[in-house]
Amino acid sequence: MRRAVARCFVTRVLPGPALDRLRERHEVDLWPERLPPPYEELRARTADADALLSLLSDRVDAALIEGSPRLRAIANYAVGYDNIDLDAARARSIPVGNTPDVLTDATADLAFTLLLAAARQLPDALLSVQSHDWLTWEPSGFLGHEVFGASLGIIGMGRIGRAVARRAQGFDMTVLHTGPDGGVPLLTLLKRADFVTLHAPLTPETHHLIDAAALQAMQPTAILINTARGPIIDQAALIEALRRGEIAGAALDVTDPEPPPADDPLFSAPNLIVVPHIGSATRTAREAMANLAVDNLLAALDGEPMPHPVHTE
Repeated sequence: MRRAVARCFVTRVLPGPALDRLRERHEVDLWPERLPPPYEELRARTADADALLSLLSDRVDAALIEGSPRLRAIANYAVGYDNIDLDAARARSIPVGNTPDVLTDATADLAFTLLLAAARQLPDALLSVQSHDWLTWEPSGFLGHEVFGASLGIIGMGRIGRAVARRAQGFDMTVLHTGPDGGVPLLTLLKRADFVTLHAPLTPETHHLIDAAALQAMQPTAILINTARGPIIDQAALIEALRRGEIAGAALDVTDPEPPPADDPLFSAPNLIVVPHIGSATRTAREAMANLAVDNLLAALDGEPMPHPVHTE
């Protein structure tokens, strides 16, 4: 028996052949631009869609869900899903899926890359070469922080946090973490760690978890890394802490908002590295994410459970 053809709105071009699998079975309305669809356009294109394949930059709120009477599946091209109103989806019995596991190693690699780059003042060293300011070898030039044998504090010991801990073993680091199974209180971790890396989901409890008080609890030689979600850090407090020298530096793959406006004071903060949310940016990870998102839509549109569901209870 021929399956019914559904209309699927996909909010960005995805790497790899996954969307071809979706096109073989269903009608695909693909947003072709580099920038995400504006919210009103997102609502308009989803209004008569049976399925939505969204990105973290797409605000899938209650108004959008309520204004899309045919919608019966949402697949988020991400591990996180704080851009989706899960209560509104649950009220309509719309399954929501994400893309877990496949970006764990890519994100852990980036977290450690940022840690090393911040520790060794890599951006300043590169800028010195590019601006032809490299005049001689200086005994006190670009003095950074030792990573081997240092202490690493991991906030959020999930899949990515554990992957970062495995990488730390190669540097003989002492690993502290929050949560169960040998975890320590957050304040203890902040006071003891030479490097603090964030891998917790964004929830009401973790919003601004790293605030002014948390930053003041860190060692003045400590470096903060965030590859999780921007709002976990109170960004204004971080900028002030960097300007006052309360911590030695920070490296961010995520910001609040994202991207920041051109005049955001974040860009003038000292000892700060910012990269444009590239934690999952390997070809392997991004193509695998596309496959999982399409698997979720195909299953839901066939009336079957999503293989990678977000549990909305």
